[in-house]
Amino acid sequence: MIYIVALIVIVIVLVVILSVKIIPQQRVGVVERLGKYHRLLTPGVNILVPFIDNVRIFHDLRIQQANVPPQTVITKDNVQVQIDTIIFYQIVAPEHATYGISDYVYGVRNITTATLRQIIGNMELDETLSGRERISSNIRLALDEATEKWGVRIERVEVLDIKPPSDIQEAMDKQMKAERNKRAIVLEAEAAKQDLILRSEGDKQSKILKSEGEKEARIRQAEGLRHAQELEALGQAKAIQAVAEAEKVRIELLRSAGLDENVLAYYSFEALGHIAKGPANKVFLPVSAADTLGSIGAIGEAFKKKSSE
Repeated sequence: MIYIVALIVIVIVLVVILSVKIIPQQRVGVVERLGKYHRLLTPGVNILVPFIDNVRIFHDLRIQQANVPPQTVITKDNVQVQIDTIIFYQIVAPEHATYGISDYVYGVRNITTATLRQIIGNMELDETLSGRERISSNIRLALDEATEKWGVRIERVEVLDIKPPSDIQEAMDKQMKAERNKRAIVLEAEAAKQDLILRSEGDKQSKILKSEGEKEARIRQAEGLRHAQELEALGQAKAIQAVAEAEKVRIELLRSAGLDENVLAYYSFEALGHIAKGPANKVFLPVSAADTLGSIGAIGEAFKKKSSE
């Protein structure tokens, strides 16, 4: 009896194990019932019919990647290059991925290889080296057409590396080095040219400023000299005017004292003599004053005699 109970318990446990399936997130299972596709096991707890339902395969719904082995292809100008690519894909229809193709990863790699040879065969080496985006886009278009029936969606295609032959690579390195040297020489020449231009502009501005400064200095010096001469002439004119006014006052005083005309003439010529003593003063007398000058001595004697009385 005990053995029968134990057997029943074992059968029940086995049935439970076979009936209950717990599926983690982002995974699905393809269920076949009596060898035919029945349904999908979704994340969580799923109940199966023991010995009738069978889980054919589990699929990961996350984005996955498939490395394509490096391929040696020939360009349009007959140069062999080695290209390394990687494919990012996601399963969107697990039932199609199970029954549409035996191995979708292998199929993706083969289509990538064939498409890659076709694309590179229509491109020259320079276009191949600079056309990674174009190559990736064409490969993705070709894969989308094929994998749509497989329940697989191509998310991204990346060209990791493009390696030309060693001799071509060496020649390209030399060419790049020559181009860099050329650009360096051009930049150095441009820098030297710019330096000369800036120096020339600086010298020009310096000379202009110096010339303007000298011009301003000469103008100020001339204005100062003119002002000094004007002040000197004005001073001399005022001095002469003051002497003349003083002499006029003196003559008026002598005249008011009752002196005759001869004495006044004497004092006038005496005053003119004092005025003429200045280095910048000149006195011009008319011809008619010659007779009067001849009698200056007599007038002086008469004046002295009158003064002594």
